[in-house]
Amino acid sequence: MTDAEQATLEQALQQLGVPTAKAPPMATQLDKRAHQLTAKGDHTYEQALIHLLQLMKTAHEERNKQGD
Repeated sequence: MTDAEQATLEQALQQLGVPTAKAPPMATQLDKRAHQLTAKGDHTYEQALIHLLQLMKTAHEERNKQGD
């Protein structure tokens, strides 16, 4: 992942409520997991990363619902 892609992923995570200090290592972990899913041959890297971000978004929305 390029530095620009890393920064973009970190920003996306922050928008989902991930604290600024935790966004870089979490972005690295998401990148690693997306590559693992890609290695299984089921998805492209982009599809895997989008899937993981959608899961994060759903979790964020559920946390917000519980807080209301």
